[in-house]
Amino acid sequence: MTWLITGGAGYIGAHVARALAGAGEGVVVLDDLSAAVPERLPEGVPLVEGSTLDGDLLKRVLAEHGVTGVVHLAARKQVGESVAEPTRYYRENLGGLGTLLDAMAESGVRRLLFSSSAAVYGNPDVDLITEDTPCAPVNPYGETKLAGEWLVRAAGRAHGIATVCLRYFNVAGAAAPELSDTGVFNIVPMVFDRLTRGEAPRIFGDDYPTPDGTCVRDYIHVADLADAHLAAARRLSDGDFTGDLTLNIGRGEGVSVRELITVIAEVTGDTRPPLVEPRRPGDAPRAVASASRAHTELGWQARRDVREMVASAWEGWRRHHG
Repeated sequence: MTWLITGGAGYIGAHVARALAGAGEGVVVLDDLSAAVPERLPEGVPLVEGSTLDGDLLKRVLAEHGVTGVVHLAARKQVGESVAEPTRYYRENLGGLGTLLDAMAESGVRRLLFSSSAAVYGNPDVDLITEDTPCAPVNPYGETKLAGEWLVRAAGRAHGIATVCLRYFNVAGAAAPELSDTGVFNIVPMVFDRLTRGEAPRIFGDDYPTPDGTCVRDYIHVADLADAHLAAARRLSDGDFTGDLTLNIGRGEGVSVRELITVIAEVTGDTRPPLVEPRRPGDAPRAVASASRAHTELGWQARRDVREMVASAWEGWRRHHG
């Protein structure tokens, strides 16, 4: 198999590229370099600069590299930005996906692994979110991911494309320091950023109906997430698999924001108490995955704990930020 990974030089994409290449799969990466670090890619993996909105480029890459399957990660993914720029999110996330699916259909590529998100669920009031939990996204980013799943399945039925959609929960950590998250958009690097600037971490709301009053989330190590992609790619490579799967990718364990900040303090040695600020609009009290279907369908389960996520992320943060 040769896999085209769109967005493959980004934080998650580079981990997926390394996992697939390390397992002996052929890999080629397409990335517009808007949020990429090309040096993250394994040696020998070709990098093509370009957008998934460029249909001619996609067809050329699929043909020239003998691509037999696609891992589609390229997308805009900041919730606040999606609220401010909804047309951009629909154009790039859904338009790019549609252009990719057309290129795959024309080129005879019949396997697709789609990067989705737990944002498709919105804020369900349940202890564990299963794949059957009703989807009710609360922002344009989540809407584009849910509509993307619909489009993937519809195109799969129309063109005989086998598909897997992976709904990621909260991703953190790094498999190696050079692969770490260089952005400051997720909670772990956001706390690191404040500590580095000599400021206390922030907690948005401590009056939720949870054991310690702070929001509870399911955190997944990015290396476990990459392993899930490898397992899904192998399932797609099975000639007997011709349908579609939609799977949660998480640990199935909840960690509160206060618990996470305590782990960060232990790892970094910075024990200044967090500042408690008012709740942010739209934050659910609890969002924890049921990941049992991924184990049943792929033989995959998360192996790394929250402390490993934080320690590996901190090592990468210090490498990039001093």
